[in-house]
Amino acid sequence: MTEPNGSGNDAMREILELLLADDEDITARAVARLHPSINAASSITRSEARSTLLAEYQQRQAAYRRWRGRVGKRSGADTAASLTDKDIRIAELEATVQLLTASHLAMLRAVGELGGFGKWARFYAQYRDARDKLAKLGAIPEAAISPMPEESPKHRGDRRRR
Repeated sequence: MTEPNGSGNDAMREILELLLADDEDITARAVARLHPSINAASSITRSEARSTLLAEYQQRQAAYRRWRGRVGKRSGADTAASLTDKDIRIAELEATVQLLTASHLAMLRAVGELGGFGKWARFYAQYRDARDKLAKLGAIPEAAISPMPEESPKHRGDRRRR
């Protein structure tokens, strides 16, 4: 048996999203009932791709129901206080990220001015994912950085030591 094509999985995903949003039990039989071309639950359970997709949504539904159960047992004031605390924590973390991004950017500019940006880039060559995340955060300077001109040896002797 061939695996379902992308559009079959898309239709199944839409049905699973609908069942999840309506908080109806997500089962192979429920999906088969709503699917335009799948007539039997075994068409879902025998297909590895469909079965995996079904299991993923069943896990999401179980997590949602556990979360909803926890919130239902708390008073409205407790839930509001918890949300306020979480909002404050998120704001603190966002401020920390902004601070770290700014300091990282300043450090890279200083390294670049001293001619060491190429060495930094070579160091991070094997850490492409980290570099990409830093670029996404805006923590890598976008302007081309050129090294400082080296001092010629003939002018070195002209300096007086203090």
